[in-house]
Amino acid sequence: MKEFKYVITDKDGIHARPAGMLVKECMKFSSDITIKKGTNSGDAKRIFAVMGLAAKKGEEITITAEGADEEQAIETIKNFLVENL
Repeated sequence: MKEFKYVITDKDGIHARPAGMLVKECMKFSSDITIKKGTNSGDAKRIFAVMGLAAKKGEEITITAEGADEEQAIETIKNFLVENL
């Protein structure tokens, strides 16, 4: 299992457009990918789970990947977040 933490820098937080883009990135991998904020977590491959966290600017999220391609998944998602959120 691999994980990393990221602090949202986008002024609008994770809203519909970037949430959809994040889900598409996560869907590329066979690993189970979870997104967590505080005590709430969800499947990062499901748009309602991602948007349901209502992550705002300055809040920390944790991405966890577990599976055959977990290392590649973590690196790809980390790069996506840095470039987009």
